[in-house]
Amino acid sequence: MVAQALALHLPPPKEEIRVVHNPQNPERPFVQVLDSEQVHKEAQTQESAEGELIDPKAVPVNVAERLGYKCMNCGTYSSPKERICPKCAKPKSTQMGHTADSPFGDLLGGLVEVTLGQMGGKDRVTTTRKRYGKEEVVVYERAGDMIMVLDQKTLEKRREIEKISPSKVLVPLERKTFVLSTGASQTELLGDVRHDPYGSHPNLGTPPYERVVAGTIHEAHQGVLFIDELPHLGYNQRYILTAMQEHRFPIIGRNPQSSGASVRVDNVPCNFILVGACNIQDLEHVLSPLRSRIIGSGYEVLVDITMPDNEINRAKLAQFVTQEIMMDQRIPSATKDTVIAVVEEARRRAQRIDKTENALTLRLRELGGLVRTAGDIAKSKNAKHILPEHIEMAMKRCKTIEDQIKEKYGSYQKGVASDMTYSQKAASPYHHWNQEVHDDRTGYE
Repeated sequence: MVAQALALHLPPPKEEIRVVHNPQNPERPFVQVLDSEQVHKEAQTQESAEGELIDPKAVPVNVAERLGYKCMNCGTYSSPKERICPKCAKPKSTQMGHTADSPFGDLLGGLVEVTLGQMGGKDRVTTTRKRYGKEEVVVYERAGDMIMVLDQKTLEKRREIEKISPSKVLVPLERKTFVLSTGASQTELLGDVRHDPYGSHPNLGTPPYERVVAGTIHEAHQGVLFIDELPHLGYNQRYILTAMQEHRFPIIGRNPQSSGASVRVDNVPCNFILVGACNIQDLEHVLSPLRSRIIGSGYEVLVDITMPDNEINRAKLAQFVTQEIMMDQRIPSATKDTVIAVVEEARRRAQRIDKTENALTLRLRELGGLVRTAGDIAKSKNAKHILPEHIEMAMKRCKTIEDQIKEKYGSYQKGVASDMTYSQKAASPYHHWNQEVHDDRTGYE
């Protein structure tokens, strides 16, 4: 909740990260960082270089024929995918007609006709036209059932774009400011370079820059990176502290048997806000250098387990009950008396578990389980609402397994002993030790 609240108040990201092809050394792509103005300007340039879509009947007749839209025999317009005119049933171009009369037709059957027929229509035609008293170069391109017209200005903008080195957007400008990385592997956390079975072959393979994959630390650039159960990252915590300190972290191929192992992208930005969470018993497993950087740049917060028992906090608990019911979407609504019963149970738990007077518990996960259990009981009894009696039944049902064993057998040890066979008891050294008399203490029996 803290991480999502932080992300909600952060401004939208202002930088886009790209990986650019390095012609001198393709295995070492460049990193390019563009601000929002540059990204929007480039998008406008690309839109202006797209050309204009028009109907095939609006272009000159010879252009429509050469592109395969118009039949040269009957003048019917059809899709360029159809090499035979649907009206006159003849090849639409003269090249197709010559192919039909080819002396090799009886040897190769329809193979030559199909192959050359598909090549009869061109994908683009370059010609000139007069506009506003000036003659200019214009290109007509196939665009499905339409034709795209590229005038001289559009062609010049396309040439400018083609001069720029090819690149791939690694972290887009339009992205979320909250990134969840709980349970992430090293590859997901730090990024990777995909394997290419063709070994980056110039004609068959994929260039290295296109195979670079960003990690969650890079996706969280100018945002919030949330990691629950932080100690479970193990030694990967070292990479987190390096990224926090340098605000940059390289992306490399992490599989030594992959073709991506030789690719490395240096200085990839990763300036993020880290929010990590763990239980008290796991605190010692968080690396001390990482804790040092957290303390130096932020805060270590011990979450409260109780809150004062006042009217405002009781209203918040009522809101919490409502949220739990809405999130479940399967249990009925609660009455006012039911909410009061939940507040009373929150008061008892704060006193019994946390030894705090005049307080309400903040162990909301267990309290939410109580509400859902009461809702299930109410639904099983076909009740329209969750009633206080359902809360009382749920409190008995929501006891921990240790408490249930203690109520049934008297103690946890007796419960374990009742579930053990004779052979298990004989093989258990704890059972033999516990069966002997030590200071008037006996074992299971």
